[in-house]
Amino acid sequence: MQLTPKRKSTATLIEAAWTRKHIPLLGDEGNSFRRHFAVITDMPLPRFAIRCKVQSVNLLRMFLYSAPNKLLISGVILSALVTLTACGSSVAGKRADTAATEPRLQVRAVPVEVRELRRNVESVGSLFALEEVAVSSEVEGKVDEVLVDVGDRVETGQPLVNVSTIELKLTLDQQRALYQQARARLGLTEESDDLKNVLDAAEVKKAAADLKEAEEIYKRSQLLLAKLLIPRQDFDQTEARINAARAAYDLAVQSVQNLRAQLPQYKAAVQLAEKKLRDAVIRAPFKGQVKERVVAPGQYLKVQTPVMVIVSMDPLRVRLKIPETMAGWIQTGDRIQVSVEAYPDKTFSGKLSRINPSVDPQSRTFEVEALLENPEGLLKPGFFVKARIPSGKIDQAMAVPQEALQYSYGVYKVCLIQGDVLKETEVKVGDLSREQIEVVSGIKAGDMLAVPLKGQVLKDGARIQVVQ
Repeated sequence: MQLTPKRKSTATLIEAAWTRKHIPLLGDEGNSFRRHFAVITDMPLPRFAIRCKVQSVNLLRMFLYSAPNKLLISGVILSALVTLTACGSSVAGKRADTAATEPRLQVRAVPVEVRELRRNVESVGSLFALEEVAVSSEVEGKVDEVLVDVGDRVETGQPLVNVSTIELKLTLDQQRALYQQARARLGLTEESDDLKNVLDAAEVKKAAADLKEAEEIYKRSQLLLAKLLIPRQDFDQTEARINAARAAYDLAVQSVQNLRAQLPQYKAAVQLAEKKLRDAVIRAPFKGQVKERVVAPGQYLKVQTPVMVIVSMDPLRVRLKIPETMAGWIQTGDRIQVSVEAYPDKTFSGKLSRINPSVDPQSRTFEVEALLENPEGLLKPGFFVKARIPSGKIDQAMAVPQEALQYSYGVYKVCLIQGDVLKETEVKVGDLSREQIEVVSGIKAGDMLAVPLKGQVLKDGARIQVVQ
């Protein structure tokens, strides 16, 4: 016998039912079966609450291929389904009895309230060192010793690297000798001595004495020459001698003046050599930790060669991006609470120190910076942080206890109390940073929510008993 397309579709369902020994009466499959049954018989198939296994499914297969007497088909099929009705009624009755005897969940009833909520500014960011410096050598020479390594804590002025001092000491001795020689020429024996008058210099005094002697001889020679007691040649020699003495005196005065002017340079050269000798010990510029070591013993250093990278660890900087809509909510000096994944049970506090005056036109955010106390050194530069800044903005909002909220697969839900039964309702939440959670939509003020007791799980449709 040829079946119409609709009969073929129903026949397919019956074949599937025969294979599984039950007729589908639930879900999309059951709905499709009922529609095809109604087309064939012009009678609706009763909706049963459960699936029941039957042994008479073959009756349906038989009548689908028989003469199309719809009334007869309807009567036989409905007769065959009496067993299903009895089965469904029996199972439904058992479920009702079970529900009646199941113990009720004990819950606390909490009303949905509208209260004042102080808004928090929440953001994420990263930690940065307060200071990070590449310490370089100020002298040239070979590395004698490396005193610290990566991760070591250092104090301000603590030695990091020792550079060879042999050449530096020789240079210092040379500069000291030149300085003392210049002082000796000026007649200065003590370090505190100072030459106030050029004429007091030993070299000038000697030249002045020679000039005075030459002048006396010259005067005597003039008298003797006038009396013709000496030849003219001797007088000329005396005159040349006094001229030479005068020139020597002038030269001595000029030399002492120049030497006195150069004396600070000699002293500065000594001080510079002393500084280079001190700089052969490369020291930490501030308290912190060694982030990187880039030298080894025996390495030859030139001036400005980096040897270590030092980072300051307390406090640390935290930088955050804040939406422009919250620009009026915060100000410098506000407290900030920070959490990191490395220490999920700890909260670190600090103060907002800087607020960038400009907004990024691409992200519509502005950057803020806070200083975060890190006395124990638990935090490290580069950590990802979640930050919360309590603001001065206060709003009226619905709030529910945190324990009344359920979260599953990205959806927040609460259980409303309706008589002695729970009704699960999806809600949209706002601020999640406190014990009282803001609810934006899904419930209204005055609704009674169920809060489970310890160890209980609330379910939609569960019967409850409210306890204090």
